[in-house]
Amino acid sequence: MAISYMTQEGYDKKMQELKHLESVERPDVVRAIQEAREKGDLSENAEYDAAKERQGMLEAKIAELKTLVATARIIDQSKLQTEEVALMNKVTIKNLKNGASMTYTIV
Repeated sequence: MAISYMTQEGYDKKMQELKHLESVERPDVVRAIQEAREKGDLSENAEYDAAKERQGMLEAKIAELKTLVATARIIDQSKLQTEEVALMNKVTIKNLKNGASMTYTIV
């Protein structure tokens, strides 16, 4: 598995999103599937098909987030060296012809 570099703030956001999906979205999808089942014949039930599709996409997103946080490596920005370009450094590039500057964060 590849390591995912992120700040503590980024990690916390991913964890919050994962908890929301598991505790709010997942029960909503289960409820929608149950309601669709109660309407009878599942072979021609578009509501059921849509709910099952939503469940599949939700479970894929949950799995993706679990993998991301499991492989996360938190970067402490206060300990980063700024003498050289490295992860989480901000780099400003200036076009010498027109004077335009652009700032990038290396991730």
